[in-house]
Amino acid sequence: MQFVNANGASIPALGFGTFRVPGPDSKRMVAHVLRNGYRHIDTAQIYGNEADVGDGIQQAGIARGDLFLTTKVWVENYRRDAFIASVDESLKKLKTDYVDLLLLHWPNDAVPLAEQIGALNEVAKAGKVRHIGVSNFNRMLMREAVALSDLPLVTNQVEYHPYLDQSAVIETANSLGMSVTAYYAMADGKVLSDAVLKDIAGRHGKSVAQIVLRWIVQQGLIVLSKTVSEVRAAENAAIFDFALSPDEMAAIHALAVSAGRIVSPDGLAPAWDDAA
Repeated sequence: MQFVNANGASIPALGFGTFRVPGPDSKRMVAHVLRNGYRHIDTAQIYGNEADVGDGIQQAGIARGDLFLTTKVWVENYRRDAFIASVDESLKKLKTDYVDLLLLHWPNDAVPLAEQIGALNEVAKAGKVRHIGVSNFNRMLMREAVALSDLPLVTNQVEYHPYLDQSAVIETANSLGMSVTAYYAMADGKVLSDAVLKDIAGRHGKSVAQIVLRWIVQQGLIVLSKTVSEVRAAENAAIFDFALSPDEMAAIHALAVSAGRIVSPDGLAPAWDDAA
């Protein structure tokens, strides 16, 4: 497994994501992937499957210190007291006394960002959280969050796939010592039929999914993969035994389009950066 180091955190470059994975499937797949080499699990309060993820971790039987576990606080819990209570509830559901990484799930200007960041720092200083970060933040919000935080922020988890140029966010993260964690890497399945990606996959004897995941980790980023298939999970993990050429990396970057963003929910999404 490859690791990404950012502001004191060492994060497995490939994570298993559980967004829209029903509870029983979360339990089954988390246990399976942990028994088969994955060491990074990503969930969130709003996914409704933290308890099942916790069950899966227990079933896997690996040492807690060998696992990197991420969850995210939902926007309705950003007021300080609700924030603290929600983290305690998440820990109870996950059946652990700490998470390795806690993120703000989306921006929410109904609560001052200083209060949100203050609560993140508070749970970290209390030992409930090893590292803190954000998700779906634009460049301005990233900089503001870092300025408000006593503790370092280690990642910004954002949508990233071949059709979306996230160079501005990546550059800003780098300048702040933060990592970027990519979700929606398969662009809701759109990549699977892409002729450019299929051609590159054929040259390497790999699947399109493996090519996309490799393209992201080869940039020094973290990527979340999601599947309810044991076979696909094994396939997604087999991305560290080959490398894409500079020309292949460039060809995939060239697939980005101005309307490439897929995830931008009303009432949650910030004003996205022009180059993102």
